[in-house]
Amino acid sequence: MTCYAVSRSRVLWTVSGCFRLLVEVEFPMFTRCRELSRRLLRSVSCSRSTLHLSASYCLSSPASRPPVLWSGVARLLSDFRRPLMDLKGALEVLEQLAPLSLAESWDNVGLLVEPSEPRPIKTILLTNDLTAAVMDEAVEMSCDLIVSYHPPLFRPLKRLLQKDWKQRLAVRAVEAHIAVFSPHTSWDSVAGGVNDWLVGGMGSGKVSVLSQAQSSGPQKHRLEFSCMNDERLSGLLEQLRRIEGSESFQCSTVRSESGGQQVSLICQSSALTAAAQILLSDPQTSRSLNITQVQQPPLLGCGQGRLSVLDEPLSVSTAVQKMKTHLGLPHLRLALGDQQTLDSVVQTVAVCAGSGASVVQGVKADLYITGEMSHHEVLDAVSEGRSVILTDHSNSERGFLTVFRQRLSARLGQTINVVISQRDRDPLQVV
Repeated sequence: MTCYAVSRSRVLWTVSGCFRLLVEVEFPMFTRCRELSRRLLRSVSCSRSTLHLSASYCLSSPASRPPVLWSGVARLLSDFRRPLMDLKGALEVLEQLAPLSLAESWDNVGLLVEPSEPRPIKTILLTNDLTAAVMDEAVEMSCDLIVSYHPPLFRPLKRLLQKDWKQRLAVRAVEAHIAVFSPHTSWDSVAGGVNDWLVGGMGSGKVSVLSQAQSSGPQKHRLEFSCMNDERLSGLLEQLRRIEGSESFQCSTVRSESGGQQVSLICQSSALTAAAQILLSDPQTSRSLNITQVQQPPLLGCGQGRLSVLDEPLSVSTAVQKMKTHLGLPHLRLALGDQQTLDSVVQTVAVCAGSGASVVQGVKADLYITGEMSHHEVLDAVSEGRSVILTDHSNSERGFLTVFRQRLSARLGQTINVVISQRDRDPLQVV
């Protein structure tokens, strides 16, 4: 089969000089013609005589075309005419599945490496950690986008040198035109994310969030003050309207029993100083002015850590076995709480993927499950009668990649190949 570029948008395929197919394609598809040629040839497995079609094949009516041959060709052409997704489109899908606004303020999430030359996204590699071995894997498969749960770039870089392993990874990604994206704590926080998956290993139960996530958006403040004179209040409100961003102000007034007006004004933090200065400049309003921060509404089901009240209580021993099965691990570390045994009943379980001591600490639960805790943090929990299961850091997270791959593939369709790294693993092992 030969591919001829008739124009930037029209391509002619011929098979043995007999079978001719003229196809209209959009320019972004043009570079895929060679690949389509190979797939067309593989799909046409009939005899040479069957391929000996007239030159007017493509101009004939569908009824006159050989149905088996044409259906296969049409299916392939449909696949190739489907618009390719660029990096921006892939990132939009990733954020739809787990908004970056759910990430912790200290985290470094989102697009970390962006190639200078945009190209269609055909292969996405999912990994828990981006190591040299995983980068080799990505280069070998001609990966276009690496989704690394842990951000390989966390602290600010002042230079890119070969002596630092993370800097080497950044350089290699740029050289190979591979984009790198990290979701980290946004995956932990989102409903149905890493922590919900982790606690699900213990069976069904009533699950709640340990550290509730709040709605994202500009921080707001409420300014409350009273004014006895309507004319003076009108003047103050007119000054407040001149503040940049005042169109977002929310103002309400209630007349008090003394005849004055009680005013409540909500403004964004960027306008707080200017609004406060206007109100403080008036002797009457300055005496009654009260400023409070408006709490953002909670995002139900989102946040760090989970607490499950199990529908069916189980023993510590059974909990260990269930978690081994859930994570696919032969070994776990267990610290029994004071006065507890392997047969002790577990009714409540607190979990936090990764290093979760700060999240589960002080939570009233029979069992803590996390990736890692310090020696003294384990001692604190044990002294309170709580048993602790430690999986090692990334072992408490990695299994979620399989769940996420299914969700991402469902959103992207068959045009993009989503692969889980085969070389990603926890650096620690029991020997």
